[in-house]
Amino acid sequence: MKTGIIIPCYNEEKRLNVNAFVDFINSKEDYHICFVNDGSKDNTLEVLNEIKEQNPENVSVIDMKKNGGKASAVRAGSRYLYNRNDIEFIGFIDADLSTDFEDFEKLVATLSNNDNLTFVYGSRGNDNDKIERNIFRKFFSRIIKSLIHLILGLPIHDTQCGAKVFRKSIVPIAYNKEFMSKWLFDVEIFIRLKKHYGSKEIMNKIKEQELTKWVHVDDSKLGIKDSLEIPYVLMSIWFSYIVVELFSKSSNPTFSFNNEAMNWNNNLNAITK
Repeated sequence: MKTGIIIPCYNEEKRLNVNAFVDFINSKEDYHICFVNDGSKDNTLEVLNEIKEQNPENVSVIDMKKNGGKASAVRAGSRYLYNRNDIEFIGFIDADLSTDFEDFEKLVATLSNNDNLTFVYGSRGNDNDKIERNIFRKFFSRIIKSLIHLILGLPIHDTQCGAKVFRKSIVPIAYNKEFMSKWLFDVEIFIRLKKHYGSKEIMNKIKEQELTKWVHVDDSKLGIKDSLEIPYVLMSIWFSYIVVELFSKSSNPTFSFNNEAMNWNNNLNAITK
């Protein structure tokens, strides 16, 4: 069985380290890379197909015709990999490899060695001198982390780290419904898992693991306008998931799913090549 790695891509033609991806997938038979072209306007799709040609059995390319944001790309990749019989674990990292393959493999090892865990996620830490981040980004992230901590009510340090891996079985729990946010979908995943497992059991099912190296790469796809809207989006998530469901008679506290939620093959908004 393999681990599928989702790589969301939007206008990544000039930033993709083609050699790094090709070298990794050619040396790791137990991994499958799933690139998701998120409506790129440059030649990203052509570059991804060139990578696939190097190892077509272990590389997939999903072409989303319209840009939907990282949340939609990761969701499409997760739902595609869920339907592959050769996949056991699914994860995602950023296309710029700000989290490298070595750290990702460590996350996979943690998940693989603990049958009780279903979700392992990276943390960029506060004191690790190998973590490179600019001052403004660090200050702003602290404010956002405080809001997220209040919403989740869980002792999670870094929900927004772009490196996560999970068991295939939780895809119907975490990715059944579309996400409200294009960029803060990680928060929604944690909320969905908390509703499914319960407040007492959730921390036994997930694990935060500090990365040994993480480098912020310039030319972020998250613009200034998007950044300024983050507090509003977080409050919208809080209201929809917490307040509305609290007062809704039809709310299901266990966040279970019916059989129709599992029939995804006909409604994927992506084309696999």
